[in-house]
Amino acid sequence: MTAPETWELRSARYLAREAQEKVIRPGDTVVDATMGNGYDTVRLAELVGSEGHVFAFDVQPLAVMHTMQRLEDAGVKERCSLLCCSHAEMARYVPGPVRCVVFNLGWLPGGDKRITTRWPSTWTAVRAALRLLQPMGVCTICAYPGHAAGDEERRSLVTVLSGLRPQDYNVLHQRFLNAGEDAPECFIIQRQNRKTDRSPGIMR
Repeated sequence: MTAPETWELRSARYLAREAQEKVIRPGDTVVDATMGNGYDTVRLAELVGSEGHVFAFDVQPLAVMHTMQRLEDAGVKERCSLLCCSHAEMARYVPGPVRCVVFNLGWLPGGDKRITTRWPSTWTAVRAALRLLQPMGVCTICAYPGHAAGDEERRSLVTVLSGLRPQDYNVLHQRFLNAGEDAPECFIIQRQNRKTDRSPGIMR
């Protein structure tokens, strides 16, 4: 009998990527709500294939520039719409439904740490994402406590996502208990496939 491969319990970002890769199919429409340096945008563009599309958001022109260069280098630029605006504008620019929405909260790696995601606009974007999700689609959120804005986002996500109706969404929260208070945490929300006589319940 062959010995099983080693399995490693890894980071919040790894868990989020694993969920995305299990759900996204060629031809899907997906959203990168926090473009950053473009690594997730490129990976999502590869997952959706030539018939799919990625909408990506960031408020910083530097993030858009870095992302555009990476998309060009990977040969997948045509599959993406890069929007230099807040992800709070998601409902305005993204036609639904979408298979997956990806959030990595916090600041641009290597950028100005004074420019970070903030709970009011994050919650506007998450609400839009949950409404855009098709049945069995997922929204992944990596939150980074350890600074004031990140602490507020993490606390608020726990509160509001706990209030989603289980008939409409399944919600997973991963936290490493022995990794310190500022360790990244992962939230995965999947829209249920049940037929109901009402719209998915999303707190205001």
